[in-house]
Amino acid sequence: MRIEKTTLEFLKKVGKNNNRPWFDKNKQLYLDARDNMQAFLEAVADGLSKTDVIEKHRLWRIYRDVRFSKDKTPYNDYFGASLVRAGARRRGGYCFNVERGNSWVGGGFYNPNKEDLLLIRKEFEFDAAPFRKIISKAKFKKTFGDIQGRELKTAPRGFDKQDPNIDLIRKKSFYFHRSFTDEEVLAKDFLKQTVKTLENIRPYFDYMTEILTADLEQ
Repeated sequence: MRIEKTTLEFLKKVGKNNNRPWFDKNKQLYLDARDNMQAFLEAVADGLSKTDVIEKHRLWRIYRDVRFSKDKTPYNDYFGASLVRAGARRRGGYCFNVERGNSWVGGGFYNPNKEDLLLIRKEFEFDAAPFRKIISKAKFKKTFGDIQGRELKTAPRGFDKQDPNIDLIRKKSFYFHRSFTDEEVLAKDFLKQTVKTLENIRPYFDYMTEILTADLEQ
C-alpha cells in the first residue's frame, strides 16, 4: 500500500483552486485521493495493531469549518488522520499529515484536559529526569527532534517560574513529529516508515500512561 502521486497532485490543485465550483467540477479527483488515503490509513492501523491495540482511526475531513475563521477558503489542502489507542491504560494518540512540502508523522498529547495537564505538570515539577532521558536517547532524538506544543509565556498558576523544569511545565501540549519530503511520501516504503516512526514514540506514551493512570492502580 502506498500514497499515489495523483493524491499529492490533487492536494496541489485544491490548494491553487480552493473554491466550490472547481471542487464540484473535480469531485472525482477528491474521491480517488480520499480512497487512497483511507486505504493507507487502514494499512497503518493494521501495522500498528501488531504492537499496540488501536481502538479506532479516522481520516480528517477535507471540508474546513470557516465559521470563526478569517480564512474562508472551504477546503484543506492536506489529508490528516488520527489513530486512538484502546483502553484507559493506553494513553497518547498517533497521527499523520500528508501535504505537499509539509508531510509529517507523529503523535502525543494535544491540548490535554485540565486534569491531565495538571498531572503532567506536577510530575515534571517533581522529577522530569525520566522524561528527559526518554526524549534525549539517540534514536528518539534522531527520529523526532525536539518536543512540540504551544506554551505559556510564564509559569502556570501555582508553579515557580524559577523551577529548573519550567521549560516543560509551561507547555500546554506535548507531541513529537517526524517530517517527510514529497519524494519520501511517494516511496514504496513510506507505509513501513510511517508504522516504524509511530512505534518509536511508544516509550514516551508508556511513560505518560504511568503518570496519567496511577490512580487506576489504587
